[in-house]
Amino acid sequence: MKSIAQRLRVRGRVRLRDWDPRDTPGASDPDRAAKRMRTNLERIDDLQYRLHAEGRQSLLIVLQGMDTSGKDGLIRHVMTAFNPQGCNIWPFKVPTAEEAAHDFLWRIHHAAPPAGEVAIFNRSHYEDVLVPYVHRLLGSGEIEERYRIINRFEAQLAERGTRVIKLFLHISRKEQRERLLARLDHPLKRWKFSEHDLSERASWRRYERAYEAALTRCSTDHAPWHIVPADHKWYRDFAVAAIVTDALAEMDPRVPKMRLPLARLKARLLR
Repeated sequence: MKSIAQRLRVRGRVRLRDWDPRDTPGASDPDRAAKRMRTNLERIDDLQYRLHAEGRQSLLIVLQGMDTSGKDGLIRHVMTAFNPQGCNIWPFKVPTAEEAAHDFLWRIHHAAPPAGEVAIFNRSHYEDVLVPYVHRLLGSGEIEERYRIINRFEAQLAERGTRVIKLFLHISRKEQRERLLARLDHPLKRWKFSEHDLSERASWRRYERAYEAALTRCSTDHAPWHIVPADHKWYRDFAVAAIVTDALAEMDPRVPKMRLPLARLKARLLR
């Protein structure tokens, strides 16, 4: 039986219309999925402890998706399984003046996880191919060159022991409308609403094409993309927890074996 990661992994050319945002492959019952997710969150906690103790490998989780696709909610419901002492969350917004004065990966290099740690990118270096594509800020040749640079950068991360998990949270345009309306209707969520979201929503089809290109060009063996159906929030969380758990298990981090004179040390403590 295929794992969730295998079911959702990008292989070959991507056409988003072939991926149903309401699909729930590998989980038909929300209650059973919730139980399985709780088990996986416990495993993530244990595996991160081993990763930190081992101090040789690291994990990078890249989150991308249309506005309202659930990146923040996913971090609250799944990524809190990680001990914050060994995990950093980086929200990549519009580059600052200092960041814009450097190459587009400058700020990304700084955020890459050191050995033994986890980094979560809430948006990422992919914004620097998506936004220029949608708003025609760069020519097609320049964007293709950025795909090449990104693939080389992620290959370098893998070579130094960083496992890269890339997750595209895939929602429908209809679901996005419902979530934007919910923000307007809920007093505690209105702060998240921006008219800029409506401007970007008008470019929905161009964003789809931009994502299709990025997912196709940049899903590699060392840093594969996964398309996570995200219209159902319960499935989004379940699937991501499963993908992260499997990746950590494959990394197989091991606590170093220590040769200590246990009897002598215990005797000293008991004096």
